Amino acid sequence: MDAPIFAALADPMRRKLLLNLAEGSPKTATQLAKEYPISRQGILKHLHILEEAGLVTVHQEGREKRYSLTPEPLTELEQWIKEVSAKWDQRLLRLKTLLENAESAEQAAHHTSDVD
Repeated sequence: MDAPIFAALADPMRRKLLLNLAEGSPKTATQLAKEYPISRQGILKHLHILEEAGLVTVHQEGREKRYSLTPEPLTELEQWIKEVSAKWDQRLLRLKTLLENAESAEQAAHHTSDVD
């Protein structure tokens, strides 16, 4: 998994921009800036980072640049998260089994000493 994707998604404003573009794109930086309390220049900086991470594409239409969500990297990220989650689920299940076995052995040992 590419580090630029994680860096891009680490910022709450960039996540908001991605959601905005997912709901309806393409949009210009000016259209996006009207929806947030930051300048058009600030929006452009965020869009540039999203573009470098491969999460946004830019299409020139006349004098305007229109930004669209690129969902493929998010699909790859989702798959990676599922793989990591599955590994942790396996580890937690092994830990649970180990603890249950240790507890059962302790109870058996305690029961045996009570009988003696």
